[in-house]
Amino acid sequence: MIDVVVLFFLLGLLAGLARSELKLPPQLYDSLSLVLLLAIGLKGGEGLAQQPLLPLLPQFGAVILLGIAQTLLAYAVLRRRFARADAAATAAHYGSVSVATFAVGVNWLNARAIDFEPQLPIFLAIMEVPPIVLGILLARGIRAGTNWRRLGHEAFFGKGVVLLLGGMAIGWSAGPVGLAPIKPLFFDLFKGALAIFLLEMGLIVARQAVELRRQGLFLVGFGVLMPVVSAALGIGCGVALGLSPGGVTLLATLAASASYIAVPATMRLAVPEANPALSLAAVLGVTFPFNILAGIPFYHWLAARFAGGAP
Repeated sequence: MIDVVVLFFLLGLLAGLARSELKLPPQLYDSLSLVLLLAIGLKGGEGLAQQPLLPLLPQFGAVILLGIAQTLLAYAVLRRRFARADAAATAAHYGSVSVATFAVGVNWLNARAIDFEPQLPIFLAIMEVPPIVLGILLARGIRAGTNWRRLGHEAFFGKGVVLLLGGMAIGWSAGPVGLAPIKPLFFDLFKGALAIFLLEMGLIVARQAVELRRQGLFLVGFGVLMPVVSAALGIGCGVALGLSPGGVTLLATLAASASYIAVPATMRLAVPEANPALSLAAVLGVTFPFNILAGIPFYHWLAARFAGGAP
């Protein structure tokens, strides 16, 4: 049975393809993004308050290397078809991660009472930035005129990273007792906020249809196969780190996801010659819907077999 939040995404997608007048206010979309990011951070921080952080450092290093490997792999494939700037920018999208896809994965596991490690939201935060830096290097090399200070600020202090890490810091310092008064907003309403957010995502995905038709089967094939390969790498990494089946599923989901917020904003500054429509058509037109409709259940099926536990 399809999760109810995914049905909201399908409603938005169909409305967009039918050129409906349905439209969400931009302020509501931004507010929902804020709530989702803070909720994920708070939940992760609450779990981290109950365990030491030092033993997790090797895991943080491993997932950073995972994101770098994905970026290099995507670039090697894309460079056969596209110019250097377009290949590098798109590869950075696929090396980085999507908070929306992660949120759907969290909801999918929670709905089935499948536990996962509390450090997964930290993985989400630290996997976002390194592929961005690598994508810039692949596109431009190291140039004297590059404003690395401005780019670093954009990458490390963007909305997503600040809200995730800030939420985790609050959750860690407050603990379960301190978070109790705000749980009705950030925890109990999480699924409702995600449903409306995915409604807007469906409308956004529908707008990528023109670029997909222009690029043909290559972009569609890449948008499906790249997340599957990345998920396999994520499963291998998760199993090596000793994560639970739920944790391996979420790490695979992170690896398979692709950024559509932080990376486009940074690439506009760093690689203005890259075509953003190309990257977003692949990420939003193919990979995002594939992951939330079919990818996450498939990744859990694989994780259950390689990490143990019933699917």
